[in-house]
Amino acid sequence: MVSRQARILILCKTYPSPSGKHSETSCVAGMEEDGRLIRLFPVPFRLIGDGKKFKKWQWITTRVDKAPKDHRPESHKIFVDTIAVDGGPLPTADNWSARRKQLNKLHVFDDFAALDAAREKHGLTLGLIRPSNILGLEITPVDKPDWSVEEKRKLIQYQQQGGLFDDTDAGSIALLQKLPYDFHYRYTCKIGDKEHIYRHKIADWEAGALYWNCYNKDRGDWEAAFRAKLEQALPSADLMFLMGTIHRFPSQWLIVSLIYPPKLLRESLSQGSLFDW
Repeated sequence: MVSRQARILILCKTYPSPSGKHSETSCVAGMEEDGRLIRLFPVPFRLIGDGKKFKKWQWITTRVDKAPKDHRPESHKIFVDTIAVDGGPLPTADNWSARRKQLNKLHVFDDFAALDAAREKHGLTLGLIRPSNILGLEITPVDKPDWSVEEKRKLIQYQQQGGLFDDTDAGSIALLQKLPYDFHYRYTCKIGDKEHIYRHKIADWEAGALYWNCYNKDRGDWEAAFRAKLEQALPSADLMFLMGTIHRFPSQWLIVSLIYPPKLLRESLSQGSLFDW
């Protein structure tokens, strides 16, 4: 297929994972100007030069092509060397008005089951849902808290082989830290007088960065601060989940991004980022 130029508002970066080709990669998702959701993978984000690095809620212009080996309709290959960052992140002023203007282009599902039904009927593999209630956050130690020998080999091969991008200093790239825990939200979606309970893993880079911030600051007491953000601060906002399927397991969904505009008419809610990173 012929590549095309796309302008994309970044809504998601997943926590990186080891990659045989690019050392480590993240899945990035966003929306185009007409409201279409798009998935960009693989993105070796931490290895991209500073001039091309982008943040959540930032517009970028780049060339993309439909991913040849990923049949999910939203999945595209990104040409990293064509990335141009277009201004700073959209502001949070006036109850996120600039961000809400873009979010209003997206359909928001009231129930996860409806999103999954759209996958089965229309092939949808990215979508936004609004839970009615957060029941709690499950924190589970991973089976293997350290990278395997093979995973470490993938992570250090960038330094061994030299820079993938001319404007990146290989020596400045710290070895990616593996998250020692998995995080799952248990939540409900209420349709009429019925509540449906769901449980999904949080793969958002923001949540991973929050864990390391809390751990580095509080060490043994990191969980209290972490839970305060995810179980109290975010549910008090107009919390939405950007959800995406797993390529190898097409019927399984992850929460790939947490989106949390303040509830309208609630002046007590913070209008800034709930994550300090």
